Amino acid sequence: QVQFVESGGGLVQAGGSLRLSCKASRMILSTFRASTMNWYRQGPGKQREFVASFSDVGNTRYAESVKGRFTISTDNTKKTVYLQMNNLKPEDTAVYYCNALSQYGDNWGQGIQVTVSS
Repeated sequence: QVQFVESGGGLVQAGGSLRLSCKASRMILSTFRASTMNWYRQGPGKQREFVASFSDVGNTRYAESVKGRFTISTDNTKKTVYLQMNNLKPEDTAVYYCNALSQYGDNWGQGIQVTVSS
């Protein structure tokens, strides 16, 4: 059973920065390397939406709403995916979820709250 440990969320003022981390404990390294790692978010009263992805070959993709402000990266040695969030806006307020998608499964973190005050 894959387990994710998410950290780095919290309350920040608009224009500030946060760095989310998601460590895939209990996932073997080869599976982590073979996974596309994703971040999704769900704002109050909204559906869950895609934020960013980092593929198994290092390609990145971002939602239009976060391009130029958010950066996704991974550290294979730590089996961790990061989301650096800069110039945060109140509309970025949401619960953020990490996700690992591969031929071996589709696994989700429990979510971490990010609140941006105006």
